[in-house]
Amino acid sequence: MTDLSAAPITVKFPHRSRRGILLGLSLPQLALASSTLALLLMTVISTGLLGAVALAPLWAASGALIAVRRHGRSLIDWAPIVTRYALRRRTGQTLWLARPVTRPRQEGVLHLPGAAASLKVVTPGDSANGAAAVYDPHRQTLTAIARVTSRAFVLLDAAAQNHNVSSWGRALAGVARIGHIATVQVLERTVPDSGDTLTRHWTQYGRPQAPVAGQIYSELVSSAGPAAAPHETYLAVSLDLKAAKRLIAQAGGGLPGAFTVMEQTTASLAQAARNAGLMVTGWLSAREIAAVIRTAYDPKALAALQQWSETGRAEAEPAAAGPVVQFEEYDRLATDSARHATYWVENWPRTEMGAGFLHGLMFTAGVRRSLSLIYAPQGLESALRDVQRRKAAIIADANERARRGQVDSEEDSVEYADVKTRERQLIAGHADVALTGLVTVTAESDALLDAACAQIETAAVTAGVDLRRLNYQQPDAFIVAALPLARTTL
Repeated sequence: MTDLSAAPITVKFPHRSRRGILLGLSLPQLALASSTLALLLMTVISTGLLGAVALAPLWAASGALIAVRRHGRSLIDWAPIVTRYALRRRTGQTLWLARPVTRPRQEGVLHLPGAAASLKVVTPGDSANGAAAVYDPHRQTLTAIARVTSRAFVLLDAAAQNHNVSSWGRALAGVARIGHIATVQVLERTVPDSGDTLTRHWTQYGRPQAPVAGQIYSELVSSAGPAAAPHETYLAVSLDLKAAKRLIAQAGGGLPGAFTVMEQTTASLAQAARNAGLMVTGWLSAREIAAVIRTAYDPKALAALQQWSETGRAEAEPAAAGPVVQFEEYDRLATDSARHATYWVENWPRTEMGAGFLHGLMFTAGVRRSLSLIYAPQGLESALRDVQRRKAAIIADANERARRGQVDSEEDSVEYADVKTRERQLIAGHADVALTGLVTVTAESDALLDAACAQIETAAVTAGVDLRRLNYQQPDAFIVAALPLARTTL
């Protein structure tokens, strides 16, 4: 008999819908089309056809805003995004500078630019291991961050790969059923090697006094420097304080009660991660969280942070977590010692591919990047309502095309089949999790960034994913993609 467990698991993602509110039109398109038609009718009534003809440039401009698409969006959909960027640039908000203050700083505030300015790191008074979390007072979330390690997935045999993939799916299903988890983020990034680990090892175990060899090894260690790009993986879990209000009250209320609920949640998630081949090596302290954020903005700071750390792990003060300077351009972000460009995974593979299809994207030689997979659990009732809404929209569009005598759309047939599959899975008891993928490419200069982006885009094609650069949204996109804060929106 054939051992089915030895056959590698393949994955296939559903078709991403581009369907609008009505007749394929998004809300801005529909609003502009309705306004244009109303204005055209009023013009014809008041001035006749000659008046309507005189305003032909206006109708043409409106039609172009609705019909012309650029980078997957219509021009009218781009309008609010570009307008916000233009206003920020005009008012000088595209440049952010860390300013020294004379008054006492609020303890734990990370002092990040943009929408993350209010985030602060909090640590429970009775924490035995110093584990901390990031508190967002506006969104009412508490986010814990863990450092994760694992064996190389591609080196595992097919049975082990299948087990890890299935176990991770069960872990996400458990998270979705808990009900008070807002987001789970897996962040895998490459960082420059400071050489500090090698120096520590040589200082502790080396024999520099050995004749000839000792001097040669000492010179090699001192000149090693940032020659490699180690990989780091973080798991961030965001607790929805509103959804967990009852549990927090039972645990004593306030942030102490929230930490109690968070500890219970992270313990179960860590066990589920271990079953999937992921080892949680520790939940980060306040200084370690600040260091992870700091090195994302300023990769060259890693060497200094490790050098002054007693444990060899990068640590920083929360008040120094943010960048010293940040300058926003329409397609990139410049921070202290690096340039960044963030992409959104617009489409995942729609054909059968192996579970390790992202390997080529993650291990692109010579490219420093961050890959974030953000999972947002969906409630069963809301997921079923979304399914019914999508089915109704597909059927309504098909009926409208039939009424107009237009041909059937195979895209609609594929989308309808995917929606039906999702509905059957929900009825069978499977959890629903929305997946968002983001990639941030980092380099030391604009020329190196352009070259690295070209490599990443080529690797994405090989992996079967479609990347879209998030123009005019780079600062917020960087916070979501490159920082382990388990945020979901730009």
